[in-house]
Amino acid sequence: MTSPVASVDLRDFTDGSPATRDSFVSAFGDSLAGTGFVRVAGHSIGDDTLAAAYRAAVEVFALPDDIKALYDASPTHGARGYVPFGVEQAKDATVVDMKEFWHVGRDTGSSISNVWPAEVPEFRTAMIALFTAMDQAASTLLEALAIYLDLAPRALGDLVVDADSLLRILRYPALQGHHIDGAVRAAAHEDINFITLLPAATDSGLELMDRDGNWSAVDGLVGEVVVDSGDMLGRYLNGRIPATTHRVVNPSDPTRERYSMPFFCQPRADVLLTPPDELLRAGETVDVEPITAGQFHRERMEQIRLSR
Repeated sequence: MTSPVASVDLRDFTDGSPATRDSFVSAFGDSLAGTGFVRVAGHSIGDDTLAAAYRAAVEVFALPDDIKALYDASPTHGARGYVPFGVEQAKDATVVDMKEFWHVGRDTGSSISNVWPAEVPEFRTAMIALFTAMDQAASTLLEALAIYLDLAPRALGDLVVDADSLLRILRYPALQGHHIDGAVRAAAHEDINFITLLPAATDSGLELMDRDGNWSAVDGLVGEVVVDSGDMLGRYLNGRIPATTHRVVNPSDPTRERYSMPFFCQPRADVLLTPPDELLRAGETVDVEPITAGQFHRERMEQIRLSR
């Protein structure tokens, strides 16, 4: 029987005793290894920071389509700016997802500039604050994961320092007026990156496929961040922490919309996605061809129709 998704408190790791830290590391790592997901409370992503981001997101997505089109993400191959409804299509899916979104990256030190809507100036302030808080939380969680894997504490966290991680601000409009036959809000897929951090969304719908092939709801409670493992992490750790298939299903009420803000934490583009020697057990073989994180990301962006 598949184990349930664990709920942990990050303060047990950052502020706890050695025994409490060990307990956190074990529960966090076991849940990721067993289910691909874990619920994390006690993080540093403040309620006010998240609320401000959601308020700004509602204002941005309420802009007319012709205004949002001014900030289209196509010039950056989907990396920054606005992606309209019905563009992204999950890898191997046959129909597009029913969502629109905005990508925000690191505001300084990146080779790609963010795209900010002049009509909602508070959007920039709110999203930079949220990006920074999630980036810091992700680094701490990767430290705990490295310890779980008997690696040096910063073995994973150092790979994401100054990397081109992404904050995706998502709106799933009400199905009434936005229905596409055969489509769901987000079709079954695995994330591209190392780990994803998802603060509580404004409505339910997130489901994971467990190791037995069954679907179950995994929405986080208010104050929690749902963390899941992605394909890059699976490759780098030789499948020790595999990516988990998940989706966002359609609501029973066609008038309900949903906002969510996943943070895709990924390694720097030059990081080779092949297991470090210290991770491999005696006689363990590597089953994937080496590829850099940058190459892997570009290929996947093409597969999901964002690199237009």
